[in-house]
Amino acid sequence: MATHPYQHDILVIGSGAAGLTAALALAETRKVVVLAKGSLTGGSTAWAQGGIAAVLDAGDTFENHVRDTMIAGAGLNDRETVEFVIERAPASIDRLSELGVPFNRESDHLHLTREGGHSHRRIVHVDDATGWAVQEALLNAAKANPNITLLPGRSCIDFITGRNAEKFSGGGRVWGAYALNEETGAVERHVARATVLAAGGAGRCYLFSTAPRGATGDGIAMAWRAGARVSNMEMMQFHPTCLYNLEVKNFLITEAVRGEGGRLINPRTKKRFMEFYDPERMELAPRDVVARAIDAEIKRFGLDYVHLDISHMPPEFVREHFPTIDEKLSGLGIDMTMQPIPVVPAQHYTCGGVVVDLDARTDLPGLWAAGECTESGLHGANRLASNSLLECFVFGEAAARDILERWDTLEEPPAIREWDDTQVADSDEEVVIKQNWTEIRRFMWNYVGIVRTTKRLERAQNRIAMLKQEVEDYYGAFRVTTDLIELRNLLQASELIVKSALKRHESRGLHFTLDYPETDPVAKDTVLVP
Repeated sequence: MATHPYQHDILVIGSGAAGLTAALALAETRKVVVLAKGSLTGGSTAWAQGGIAAVLDAGDTFENHVRDTMIAGAGLNDRETVEFVIERAPASIDRLSELGVPFNRESDHLHLTREGGHSHRRIVHVDDATGWAVQEALLNAAKANPNITLLPGRSCIDFITGRNAEKFSGGGRVWGAYALNEETGAVERHVARATVLAAGGAGRCYLFSTAPRGATGDGIAMAWRAGARVSNMEMMQFHPTCLYNLEVKNFLITEAVRGEGGRLINPRTKKRFMEFYDPERMELAPRDVVARAIDAEIKRFGLDYVHLDISHMPPEFVREHFPTIDEKLSGLGIDMTMQPIPVVPAQHYTCGGVVVDLDARTDLPGLWAAGECTESGLHGANRLASNSLLECFVFGEAAARDILERWDTLEEPPAIREWDDTQVADSDEEVVIKQNWTEIRRFMWNYVGIVRTTKRLERAQNRIAMLKQEVEDYYGAFRVTTDLIELRNLLQASELIVKSALKRHESRGLHFTLDYPETDPVAKDTVLVP
């Protein structure tokens, strides 16, 4: 089923904000192909509601934004990285405006909102659907660029390295990726002088997540198998406010609802409860604090959810600021201008990932990475709201800049072997995939969630060990499908999360364990080496 190799200047894996930003910058002088699992708009970028953080207000400063990011990140951030990203934020907003992103404005300036953990209004947005507007603008620009080829429906399996060369050329150098053509079932060889990984996070390791269906940790797992280090995988961010609805799952209620006055209410006591957990910042505390507070209220009172209430604000104000959410809730019989919204925490963002430097370089020659699949040092132990899209733009451009500067030193790829699937058959047991997928997500939610213990983590580790051999046996016996590729990566990402959590003997940011409730005086990254 293998096909001839596709030869490219540069391969980009992922069609979200990071991947398309890199592709557009690279395409000024080079030919670029962008691979997307499923549709071109299936990643997390299109789902982002809140906005993009940038210092644009006269009363704000870079230092304020740096400080807020470091406080939210519980000191685990790399200050050089934080400064690098934040100082480039205004220029990123300008470039997006030039691409046609219709940011909300008030007379002659951008409208800025405020979200949890921010000391100032600095969130530029397009109503409550910023991500979709950004995705659309980047995608339109990419489609119009003759140097960019967009290939949806490609599920990447593994990186092509020197081990896959017809004449072995050393292990670590990346020369592209093997990818399953979801329509034909053929495995394609996409060979390139440089590869940019922008494959998103690993949110679907958890039973409840705001991440899209494809967020199965593919890029992180592929990079790990190829020999790259990963860092801080225990830092999985849980968004405090996901809509609680038995029919509609994974619908996020943006942080900006709290930023514009939304209050968290215990539905049994009818009282605001954040005063018991963070009386100074209340609902505008960082996400880890608010998520743990909601989790504690739910467990203490035996609730299914808590209420997020913005009905005390004028109806026209609510509808103007949150038209997408208002429309969605109205269809479910909830009028957010008149009644509270039932919410629960859900996994939201992968703060750890593949280790990269300020040039977006990974440990592996030939491989750059940007966005949620990376650990750049920006987010630390907890991502500050609306810093995620910003990281995509800054590091997508950093990757492109470094590749173009180094272009003349990058070697031509060697001849690469075909993908060999002659010894395998089509599966007649796909129920195994569904069963294992469900099992992983459930025990990750129960044992590796918002509040952890060593015993819970060890239980998860034991289950991963049992499943790992079963999945590898299945993978070796049958032809790959997208579901099988995702299951393999989901299990690998889950193992990295659990390993990292067991190594951190403290509570910091998003990692809270009852066995080590104190925070160490010095913040240290959890780095795993293959």
